[in-house]
Amino acid sequence: MSDEVLVEHIDGVVVITINRPDQRNAVNRAVSYGVCEAVDEMDRNPALRVGILTGAGGTFCSGMDLKAFLRGEVTRVEGRGIMGIARTPPQKPLIAAVEGYALAGGFECMLACDLVVAARNASFGIPEVKRGLAAAAGGLMRLPRVIPQRIAMEMALTGDMFPAERLYQYGLINALVEPGQALEEAMKLARRIMVNAPMSVAASKRVIVEQQDWALDEMFDRQEEITGPVLKSQDAREGAAAFAQRRPAVWKGE
Repeated sequence: MSDEVLVEHIDGVVVITINRPDQRNAVNRAVSYGVCEAVDEMDRNPALRVGILTGAGGTFCSGMDLKAFLRGEVTRVEGRGIMGIARTPPQKPLIAAVEGYALAGGFECMLACDLVVAARNASFGIPEVKRGLAAAAGGLMRLPRVIPQRIAMEMALTGDMFPAERLYQYGLINALVEPGQALEEAMKLARRIMVNAPMSVAASKRVIVEQQDWALDEMFDRQEEITGPVLKSQDAREGAAAFAQRRPAVWKGE
């Protein structure tokens, strides 16, 4: 893996750091494939439970490396989009820890994450229209599912940057922290998730993501396909036993 993406495993948490601070962590081919590889390893490895995506040097990600784009470099993963998560987010929870700027493709990859922790002074935007481009890495589709449509429209059509405080009010951000504290707070959030049963967490995420496309008359049947195995799992019995015995549960993920 390139040193432009740093990966650290900390007690079951995968911390993935985009490491191009001199380029404001702009995404080139190496970054896209590096993040993709780390996320895939998280999904494959049962010992890894939660991922955190962040950026080095006080910036999350400024989007596609336009110089690489002009050179003809493909900065996305084939069939999976930028960083390999824009089109196919991981099965396990992924938290964005945002300092500084989250712009363009960086903002869109943040939207592909499940939870967002951001510094109070962070700025967000999809400025592609200012460069003759369009936010086609998921931003135009995911953003209006998270915040009011007219606010999403304002962001998309003006290309202006929005402050963290405003987007927190619209529900885009889970937690606001002081500058420099986003990763630490994201780790705390990851640990809150990790005390829960792995199968339950994965199924809950999957239902929330997929239900947006379910018809009303099929919702519960589709949910049953996903949650049924969870209710029949060893972890379900362990959870009930641990509650009755007033002890911490010991999850096996099966």
